[in-house]
Order: sequence, then structure tokens, then C-alpha cells
Amino acid sequence: MAHTRLTRRRLLRGASMAAAAALTPRPLLAQPRNAAAPAAPLPPRGELIIRGATVLTMDPAVPDLLGGDVHVRDGAIVAVAQKIDAPAAQVIDGAGMICMPGFIDTHFHMWTSLFRLFVRADVAALGYFPVTARLGPLMSPEDSYRAVRLGGIDALAAGITTVHNWAHNTRSPEHADAELSAMRDLGVRGRFAYGTPVGLADDAPMDLAGAARVKREWMPDKNGLLTLGMCSRNLGAVTIGGGAAAASRGILTIENIKRDWDGARSLGLPITMHTSGASPIMALERAGLVGSDVQFIHPLLTTAEERTILKERGASYSTAPQLESRRAAQLGVIQLGELLEAGVKVSISTDHIASISCDPFSSMRILFALHSHRLPQMPLTLKRLLQLATLDGAIDLGIADRTGSITPGKRADLLLLRASDPNMAPVTDPYEAVVSFALPTNIDMVLVDGRILRRGGKSTALDDRQIVADARQAALALRQKAGWPT
Repeated sequence: MAHTRLTRRRLLRGASMAAAAALTPRPLLAQPRNAAAPAAPLPPRGELIIRGATVLTMDPAVPDLLGGDVHVRDGAIVAVAQKIDAPAAQVIDGAGMICMPGFIDTHFHMWTSLFRLFVRADVAALGYFPVTARLGPLMSPEDSYRAVRLGGIDALAAGITTVHNWAHNTRSPEHADAELSAMRDLGVRGRFAYGTPVGLADDAPMDLAGAARVKREWMPDKNGLLTLGMCSRNLGAVTIGGGAAAASRGILTIENIKRDWDGARSLGLPITMHTSGASPIMALERAGLVGSDVQFIHPLLTTAEERTILKERGASYSTAPQLESRRAAQLGVIQLGELLEAGVKVSISTDHIASISCDPFSSMRILFALHSHRLPQMPLTLKRLLQLATLDGAIDLGIADRTGSITPGKRADLLLLRASDPNMAPVTDPYEAVVSFALPTNIDMVLVDGRILRRGGKSTALDDRQIVADARQAALALRQKAGWPT
């Protein structure tokens, strides 16, 4: 038998070749991603008590507690009290912790998570819109699956238990299947908003037959976690992202919008639309299109008359403070105070993680700072901010009967934060601690529907490293397919 002598040079060369191979895109293997395919295993639901935590219920009918207990059985919140006796329950020590509802993110382009590898916030040619416009049309269903998985583990690590997956690159019903499969495999609660593919001609209708097929096969979700909606293209010109935004996202007429919205409503799907340009609300109102099933995104340019219409029609607005605060002043300001004063439903969202972090704590802090800077005469409490990120998100998505607060009878979507960590301690007011000081790294436990999905800051069922590696492989393969960016 021949023996090969292992030298330092040979070892280093072998390690270099292995590293290069790991960075080389490989063909993505097609997997069955549909409603009939088996879901990934998730932790079982059981019976547990979170013992001795500071409990922030976000329910005016259920008092907050200092050193209180939360009892969970089979995914439901059974009781919230100072002391609960349940001998059969697993006890989770909540001493030194804050127990609160999970965050609800009402507008998150999860499919763009892959592009974190390429997007640069300070390089125009590699901005969010040019990258998504160039690479989005090349995405396969498997790419979409991997992107949503990456966005999902980031969301869970940040304490987001419900996400509105704003899929405005739904290239086919199979892409929708893949994204819904990813959401199911993550165990997250959420709405999938069926959209149109990047680059679709403005006068081309959305694929309503495909949406109908996806609804028929996926809804109602047997686990009660997933719902379906429709995301609309823009009405009129956009004012951000230049030509790339217009070319990739669409600029529709009111007739185009009515055609798509009537189709979505015939399927019973709620509708969501960006307002990244001159406010379209009056044109939509004149066409009789604004209703309680409509959510708008980016509240920057509304008028007092439009806010009255939004309140009367029951429409809502989702604000994404981290990215909206980067927009030039002439493109508008975040109108949180005006919307709240008018009684319009408002919620908070991330938008995307291609060039910002997934961090509801930062979103709340930015929103508070901008509001305080603009409207100091209009008080905004930290508790109200936390409500925007939790219960108000559930109201916006129409699921407040299931989640958004720690209320007996609702599902157990909960967070435990280590209030004893150096960046938070010592705590006097828990709302101050959460909104002003907390970070995703303070999250010790995340429960969705009673399942412990993260504990001790780590996933309990998912392989985060593999999900990241799979996303990186998909992104590199897209770059190779496009021959860009080099």
C-alpha cells in the first residue's frame, strides 16, 4: 500500500481546496415543497408554567404581574395569576425574566433575505432595488424556500412569533408552496401574501388561478398557524429605488388595481399595498376600493382627509421605522402621531433584512425617537409602543382573537427576556427595560403556539447553521446564474 506523507504544505493546500469547494455554488436539489409533503418535526406541545416572571400581558383586562405565573396547556394560555398550582406542568423558572407576548411583524419581504450577501446600503448600484430586480427573476421555488427559512430563523431569534410574509416575487404557485412550506417548517405563525413576480408587465393581471389553487390546498391550515392574503402592486409612480423599483414592482392604473383587488376579494383574501409615492388613498376611495380588508404600508404622506377615510373604512397602516427613517425628508415623514390621533389602526414591521437587522426593539426605539422629535406635544408612552409591536399587529392581521396578548384562551405565543442581563439590569419599569434597553440577545425563550422553538438563545429543533449555509449556497448560485454582481 502506498503511503502519502502529510506535510504542513499539503495540509494547508487541502484545507484551502476544501474551503474553496464550500464557497462554490452547487446545483440546488429539488425537494417536494407543497401542502401534502410532510412537515419538518417541531417540539411537542405540552403543559408548562412560567413561574415567577414579570408578566406584561398587553391586555387591559388582565393585570400585569410582578413575580407572576403563566400556565400553558396544549398550546393555549390557561391562566395568568400571581400563583398557579399545576402539579403536572413542567416548571420554567421565570425569576429575573420578563414574560411578554411575541412580536408581530406585519410586513416582511422574506424572499429577499438571500440578498443580504450582496446588498450594500451605501452603494447605489448594489442597493436593495437593483439587486432584487436583477436576481429576483432568477429565483426557483427552492431559492424561495431557503430565503424564507433564513428570514424565519432571524425573526424567531428577534422574538417575532407572527410574520406577514409579503411575497412580491411569487413567480408561480410552486413558489408560493415553497414559501408556505418554509413557514410551516419553521413553526412560525403568519400570513402569506400571494403577489406577482418581479418584472411582470404592468397590464398583466396577477395569477388569481394560482392563488385559488394555493388557497384550496393550504387553507384552512390544519395547525391553525397560517393564513393567506394578497399583496398588490403600486398605484402610480414610486418615489424610492429609481427605475429599478418601478420596473420590478409595477406601476398600475386604478383599472389594473380594481381588476386584481376584485379577484382577490372573490377569493376572500385580505389585501396589502405599498404607498411609496404620492398617496393613493383618495384615488382608491373614489373607486370604492378602500375597506377593512386593506392594509397599507409606509405611512409617510397621508392627509387629514385621508386619515379620516382610513378610520371610517377600518383600513390599517404598517410602519417600518428602520428603513422609512432612511428616506429623504421630501419623501415624507413617519406619521405615527397623526394616525393614532385619527384612530387609524397602526402596526410595526421590519420590511426586509437585506440591509437592516431584524430587530423589533430597534424599530420601537427609532419610532419613539422620531415621534418625540416631531411631535413632543403628543405624548407617546413606552407601553403604547410595545402594544404597537404586539397586540396592534394582531389586530392589523385580524388574529387578535388568537394572539397578541397574554390572555387566557389565546394561543401561547410568548417571549422570556433576561432582565438580569447587564444591558437591562437593574429594572425598575419593565416597559422602559423592554423598549429602551432590550436587544434580541436578551431573549431566552420563544414559544409559538405553546411550542418552545428557542431556549437559552438557541433553536430547539432547527439547525440554524445549516439554514444559513443553505441560504448562502442559494445566493451564490443565483450570482453565478446572473453573472452579477461580480
